Amino acid sequence: MKFVDEADIRVEAGRGGDGCASFRREKYIPRGGPDGGDGGSGGSVYLLAREGINTLADFRVQRRFKAASGRGGAGRNMTGASGEDLYVPVPEGTEVRDLDTGETLGDLTHDGDTLLVARGGRGGRGNTTFKSSVNRAPRRFTRGEPGEERHLLLALKVLADVGLLGAPNAGKSTLTRALSAARPKVADYPFTTLHPHLGVVRVGAEQSFVLADIPGLIEGAAEGVGLGIRFLKHLERTRLLLHVVDAAPARTGAEVAAEVHAIEHELAQYSESLRGLPRWLVLNKLDLLPDSERQARVERLVEELGWSGPAYGISALSGQGTDTLARDAMRFLEGLRAESARAAGEGADADEGADAGAGADSGHRA
Repeated sequence: MKFVDEADIRVEAGRGGDGCASFRREKYIPRGGPDGGDGGSGGSVYLLAREGINTLADFRVQRRFKAASGRGGAGRNMTGASGEDLYVPVPEGTEVRDLDTGETLGDLTHDGDTLLVARGGRGGRGNTTFKSSVNRAPRRFTRGEPGEERHLLLALKVLADVGLLGAPNAGKSTLTRALSAARPKVADYPFTTLHPHLGVVRVGAEQSFVLADIPGLIEGAAEGVGLGIRFLKHLERTRLLLHVVDAAPARTGAEVAAEVHAIEHELAQYSESLRGLPRWLVLNKLDLLPDSERQARVERLVEELGWSGPAYGISALSGQGTDTLARDAMRFLEGLRAESARAAGEGADADEGADAGAGADSGHRA
């Protein structure tokens, strides 16, 4: 199935059913009074995240979704049936925006997450509800309210822990193959990767993380050169970026530095938050050098780049250095998870302390 990461759809909730104006008519009860029931509520439209869906391609075919309307009320104080809610399945990682207002409505990141995007209209009131001591035979009733309508943009952002970043032909797809069971296309021409690929990197029996490979970037991507920057959004959810660079001996240090700085500029043009993510330098294609020259090549390029963060010299083709890279990335992610868990625990302890203090204060006042 074709990979589609954006789609616009229209959703319409159901209309509420009309109230009923009716009077009780039975033998020996000449003045039965009003007995018109209320109308049922219209169905609402929800988006539902489902595991196993990995594209928005289906929304290129069906773009309108409408929930059922409520039924009208009836005599004998019978309320109309409510319209059935409509649940529209979407991939995990779908961000939802209102195209008319620009508002971000929500983010569906886990299987089973639901988001109300159009609320059903309320049912109308029957004439029974208008009965009073001064109006014992009301003929008044109200119509059901229309449901909400919205024009939505669905944007899929893949869920990955680590993202691969780099110029075309830097070896990102080869590295994805070396680290995971994913098999993206590999060839000796630019832009062989046309859409993101995900792979699961298994470091130990119970240690793994998800890796995302996106199409390569070139200078001017922010202005639409090459494949542009439309796929950079898939890196926004990652917690670590691996900047893969072609360090083949035919390339000079100046060429490597120009490429790295150009991609850094494109990151800044796209999003400061993306630029601020932790980023490691991965110098690839060292298999083209003799073993004795590889470490010196890495150190020289790191110095010429002025790189202060972690740097790795690897060969994605032969697998040299990839195990160390995967283990260090796993260790880094586990550290982030432990830190998040610790922060969450401290927050819970603080809340419990505040509740206990409030209870002590109230007891003292009593």
